[in-house]
Amino acid sequence: MAGESDVPCICPLEGVIDTISKKWALLIIHVLGNHSRLRFNGLAKELEGISPKTLADTLALLRKEGFVGREAFPEIPPRVEYYLTEDGRELWEAILPLLTWTLKREHLTHEACKGRCRKPAGHRR
Repeated sequence: MAGESDVPCICPLEGVIDTISKKWALLIIHVLGNHSRLRFNGLAKELEGISPKTLADTLALLRKEGFVGREAFPEIPPRVEYYLTEDGRELWEAILPLLTWTLKREHLTHEACKGRCRKPAGHRR
């Protein structure tokens, strides 16, 4: 029987799980993974049904945890773009098998999906 020292510590999971278990968090990660960068309204359009407050709050949380970056451009009108950080990209790549499994489990094809995804899980622009 394996000793206790062989069991990985799951303490670090707690913070990550708290973050990604928010209703829209993984969807935001996935949408940003399918695009190099998106503005706030572009994200809102891709995530049909999300309120502006929820999107802003979830983006702030994902930024605080280091999964999402934000770049503001000094121009008029102001422009802000969101993108995945290196950690965010690694998280996105880690959840792709989960997304694929979910489609398989639900017997869905991308064509039959009634959601906004309509792109293969690994699609990048």
